[in-house]
Amino acid sequence: MEQSEKMILSSMYVSQIVGSGSMELIKEKSMLPDDIINSKIDGLIKNQLVNDDRKTLTEIGRNSLHIVLAGGVFDIIHPGHIHTLNAAKALGDVLVVVVATDSTAVKMKKRNPIHDQEQRQELVNSLSMVDICLIGQENDIFKTVNLVRPQIIALGYDQTHQEKFITDGCKKIKLDAKVARLQSPIPESSSSKIEKEYGDSIHGI
Repeated sequence: MEQSEKMILSSMYVSQIVGSGSMELIKEKSMLPDDIINSKIDGLIKNQLVNDDRKTLTEIGRNSLHIVLAGGVFDIIHPGHIHTLNAAKALGDVLVVVVATDSTAVKMKKRNPIHDQEQRQELVNSLSMVDICLIGQENDIFKTVNLVRPQIIALGYDQTHQEKFITDGCKKIKLDAKVARLQSPIPESSSSKIEKEYGDSIHGI
């Protein structure tokens, strides 16, 4: 499959997740003229990867994409995040990132986040390797997992989720997903440590 065709399928997948128009996203991602895009979509329909509505994926089309799901608080974006998300994106075709809600962030970090959940979503969405960033669900991570239906769930070096907990939860929603543990070359980088070391300047004191 050509890279441009994979990109069209990826854009349609992302559009289905967020409920937006796929053609606008395809144009933005590909920079191709409309006639070329439409010709490629015709080919994808012929190969039963895209439905006749020209904007949703068939089951074959959906299964042709490798979806990677990663999550975290992402309160202060640091080099460890960048490396981890690049490594996650390298595992598949589409990288979906879930940011923790504000209340979940407090439970995880034992402090209030500097940025609220919408700001953190916007920050992560601005990263080039991220295809789409979602805000997580309260108390049940598998609601979002079930929405995304990834083939791979990527865990960062500092994430405490036990792999068995993830795999057992996926089995309950009938999802066969692999868990990948990602390593960071800068394990000492963390939002909490950055805030602690530079808290005075961050808060303008």
